[in-house]
Amino acid sequence: MNQAASSRELEAIVAVVAGHPEGIGISGLHDALGGINRRTLQRRLAHLVESGRIVGEGQSVARIYKPSLPVSPEPESVRHMAEPGAGYAAYVPVSSAGAEIRARIRQPLAQRCPTGYDREFLERYEPGISQYLPDSIRMQLHEIGHTSSAGQAAGTYARSIIGRFLPDLSWASSRLEGNTYTRHEAKELLESGKLAMDKDALEAQMILNHKAAVEMLLDNADETGFDIFTFRNLHAVLSQNLLCDDGVSGHLRRQPLKILGTTFHPSAMPQFIEETFKLLLEKAVAISDPFEQAFFLMVQIPYLQPFVNVNKRVSRLGANISLMKHNLCPISFLDVPGLAYTEGTLGVYEFRQVELLRDVFVWAYERSCQNYLPAATTPPAPDPLKIRYQQELVSAVQTLVRAKMPATDANIRRAASAIPDQDREAFIRLLAEAMKYLDEGRLARYRLNRSEYAEWAAAARSHEGPRH
Repeated sequence: MNQAASSRELEAIVAVVAGHPEGIGISGLHDALGGINRRTLQRRLAHLVESGRIVGEGQSVARIYKPSLPVSPEPESVRHMAEPGAGYAAYVPVSSAGAEIRARIRQPLAQRCPTGYDREFLERYEPGISQYLPDSIRMQLHEIGHTSSAGQAAGTYARSIIGRFLPDLSWASSRLEGNTYTRHEAKELLESGKLAMDKDALEAQMILNHKAAVEMLLDNADETGFDIFTFRNLHAVLSQNLLCDDGVSGHLRRQPLKILGTTFHPSAMPQFIEETFKLLLEKAVAISDPFEQAFFLMVQIPYLQPFVNVNKRVSRLGANISLMKHNLCPISFLDVPGLAYTEGTLGVYEFRQVELLRDVFVWAYERSCQNYLPAATTPPAPDPLKIRYQQELVSAVQTLVRAKMPATDANIRRAASAIPDQDREAFIRLLAEAMKYLDEGRLARYRLNRSEYAEWAAAARSHEGPRH
């Protein structure tokens, strides 16, 4: 069996176990999963328990399996990508402070002290006074990132290079999460919807989600800002179809989280997370320099871990909000060595020191300017084709909401009537799930605004429709 099939089986097991918080035995799993051989299932379960993705309790026939705490695999998932000869730099040039952080991070885990989230790290930052990027660095970035679109409508410059920037960011940011698509395969996926052979479907979804996130930021460049609405929607788009529980997509974290490969333990208190994220965004709004603003988000969002996963992706896309609004060259993270990015992030997690991550950010931005500034006159590429039925799903949700139709089974079936017979039932299930979880944190997925949603929600309540 190929690696993609094995990965699908593992994800299917995790999904079934996640639906049984009280625990489920191997017989129940075997019945629920169908086609997996029982001996193969035992091996898969042993692997998942060993990796911490599920918990096994009891012995022999009495053994049951329960969901583990949510796990973010981000820090360890990219270490293999920094090997020389991979087609990009093995590391970035580092400052003396960055080199010191790197040395400390490379000590064995057992020699690094456990540490939790320190809110004072955020509270000590005073916009306009504190600086993660010294004046000399910010002046350098402004000089190299200046474009001819300065003073024009927000997003003008990014739109002028969208044909190159969008696929680059979608692929490069996904690669930092361990995605194995090649740049060519990612380009084919975005342009024609072609899936790479022997690659997990989740990898394709990750790349497509990045594309949708870039489009979201550019479609709403004038309105997008450093507010909870923007970042909930950004998370919802980036995490679409990637989380075991889609109900947490677009919502702040309400459960404990552990991160592999680090001694850092994020806060587990929902109210604390909500209040701290609000403070984080308030400070971001008050930062006047777009580069300082961008890097502040790359430091503080992953450190807080406000969402159950996808936090670093949210921070990388969020960093581009400032640059797009000021029509500076955006940052795609193309060719960024995964090891350098990971170790820079770990330096923030464990030591609350930003210098190594700053070295990575500056190098990545210089690389982006080299790639895109000469290409400003390149005409945009045609809008890439959508993945199968993605646009139909968007249109169906829009139809139900704009017609103020409650999400009843009859209305959902009516909205799906144009789908071919062989795919209609599957599409109906997708549409029902989309309507079940539709809220203000997911409107960007379906190009809806808050007033449309509010009118639909009020009408649905008056009809006593099956809204959650």
